[in-house]
Amino acid sequence: MERIYHLSHIDLDGYGCQYLTTKAFEKIECYNANYGPEVKARLEEIIKKIEQDKFLHGTQTKSLILVTDLNLTTKEANWLEKEVIRIGSKLQLLDHHATGASSAERFAWYKLDTTRSATLITYDWLREHHDFDKDGEYQKIVKTINAIDIWVSDDEQFEYGKVCLGMIAGAREINRTLFPLNDRNLKIHLIEKARILANEDSANIALDNALHKTKKEFFIDAKDDTKDNLVATYVTNLLSEDKQRLTIDYRGYKGLLGYNVGSSSLIGNSFLLANPDYDFYMDINFRGHFSLRGHSKMDVSKMAGEIGNGGGHPNASGGKVDGYKDSFVYSKVKAFVQNYIDNITN
Repeated sequence: MERIYHLSHIDLDGYGCQYLTTKAFEKIECYNANYGPEVKARLEEIIKKIEQDKFLHGTQTKSLILVTDLNLTTKEANWLEKEVIRIGSKLQLLDHHATGASSAERFAWYKLDTTRSATLITYDWLREHHDFDKDGEYQKIVKTINAIDIWVSDDEQFEYGKVCLGMIAGAREINRTLFPLNDRNLKIHLIEKARILANEDSANIALDNALHKTKKEFFIDAKDDTKDNLVATYVTNLLSEDKQRLTIDYRGYKGLLGYNVGSSSLIGNSFLLANPDYDFYMDINFRGHFSLRGHSKMDVSKMAGEIGNGGGHPNASGGKVDGYKDSFVYSKVKAFVQNYIDNITN
């Protein structure tokens, strides 16, 4: 059985494709990208992962790179085809963006259909080639995503699709750069709930009413709490489990660097309470603005002043990194911030 490596977009249509493929395939790894340079970066990540898997499990391991709801330039497509041949994989792209027309004309594996959403294209491809959904269990949620993504306003599922669209756009509790698997699992969890409620009377209202509870169901562990507290606990646990990868240093003090995590007062303080061996918590956003939290081991306002022309309170401060260079790869963000700190303090 071949392993699927599925790259898709970061909106309802993109995650809709992955919702279907995770139902269809047992051996699948998913990746997500926004338009632009992130697409190639994720494809490079996939190619490297396939090479690692072949090394670990044997060179005869079969693989398929599946790209959905993302278009490639002819230059990118040419590069990808050569890489796929080199590593002995297979390749399939399913998209509906007209900007990929030139690539679709040139490459046989590039399937383009501007009349349907990527989710519907993926659904039909799965049914044709992988004997998927014989009972039509997923037809209505696919029809919903198709209606809203290509804006078929007279479709009976259009209003339901509007709620689904906002549902995915508003699912920002987990940062996808830091924790892509968990972020994706949340969105697939939400789409599954939308599938279940699609046959309800006034389904759009039913889903809208259920969203808060549905999110809490994803984050809840031992006991119920407010959603903010449940999210803080969940994200704190993720940060704690992965803290070795996220650790930075400032003048001998040990800190954790988050990226666009948000809710620094809740999550930063929660992390420091759960990890007393850490001296500070720092969260930086894509513009280079950062928040700092401490718990009396150090004065984070002094750190904010030194590295970011900022300040605040001894346990809660902020500032901005001059010349910050953003990246959708966390390791590059961390390397930039650590080098920036080292250059200032040394």
